Amino acid sequence: MKLTGFELRVIEMPLVSPFRTSFGVQTVREALVVRAVTDEAEGWGEGVAMNDPLYSSEYVEASVDVITRFLLPALAQVQDLDAGGVAPALAKFKGHRMSKAAVELAILDAELRATGVPLSRELGAVRDRVDCGVSVGIMDSIPELLGAVGGYLDEGYVRIKLKIEPGWDIEPVRAVRERFGDDVLLQVDANTAYHRGDARHLAKLDPFDLLLIEQPLDEEDLLGHAQLARTITTPVCLDESIVSARAAADAIALGACSIVNIKPGRVGGYLEARRIHDVCVANDIPVWCGGMLETGIGRAANVALAALPGFTLPGDTSGSGRYYSRDITDPFVVEDGTLTVPTGPGIGVTPDPDALDAVTVRTEWITL
Repeated sequence: MKLTGFELRVIEMPLVSPFRTSFGVQTVREALVVRAVTDEAEGWGEGVAMNDPLYSSEYVEASVDVITRFLLPALAQVQDLDAGGVAPALAKFKGHRMSKAAVELAILDAELRATGVPLSRELGAVRDRVDCGVSVGIMDSIPELLGAVGGYLDEGYVRIKLKIEPGWDIEPVRAVRERFGDDVLLQVDANTAYHRGDARHLAKLDPFDLLLIEQPLDEEDLLGHAQLARTITTPVCLDESIVSARAAADAIALGACSIVNIKPGRVGGYLEARRIHDVCVANDIPVWCGGMLETGIGRAANVALAALPGFTLPGDTSGSGRYYSRDITDPFVVEDGTLTVPTGPGIGVTPDPDALDAVTVRTEWITL
């Protein structure tokens, strides 16, 4: 398969409602769509960097720059390039995992479309449907929160994740438990909003029988997470700290987590995500698939990943309607609390040209 060139599209997708975390409030999802064109097929990838360097050091404009100036010229020098060779070819460039992941997925999708193989089969999926969880942002009041959670449960979501931060943690969790009962699968996500000295406060979440608390401390504070895990009974899950299979192995060895959230963009791509899955399975650590407000492109790939055997907890694989009134692919719809794993070649979905054009801010074509 010979690469001909890449199209980069910056898109802006209005959210159906504001999404607030400890990082801030989003009303529009700015994202990067990558199309890889080869002599046999074309493939699609999605960059999950935000428009500001808040979740990570990456952001959309930086992704466009590094892909254009460094990543694609490096790939152009590789003969007989395939998806497995993308990460080694780009390893000399420090960081920029979300950018690398977008490029790798586009090449992987093209490769699999050319051979007629679904991404789920390539990764090793064992299920044709995956359980759906939903992430609920920080809200202005507890009544507003309870209304939102009730709506998602009515839609069939099997797990609720509450975003938390200092000042919005114990009471919202208590209110949700009291309103909806102990049978609801409930977890919280702090997005690094707390510090080591908050351990006693976070222990107040223990009576609510949460599935986990996700990334309570700074992403570099593995030791602090290990100390916290020994202090509280709520299982500690790592997100931002897990950037590779090596990082996952180190975190597990330190006792910094007992659950791992795998986000392919954060770790450099779906092939590295599979390696993290394998490390966790070997250490009896359950994993689940996190979300970054993906369009149907990234959502399709995430659903394929979440069908692997180690993904035993519901992920942030929400339906398209959770975030967008109109997706750029056919929408993913929750049925009986699950999403169907695409069965078509590659990621199994293709953007609708009109829908994609409607949200495109600009495009750039790079010939290899």
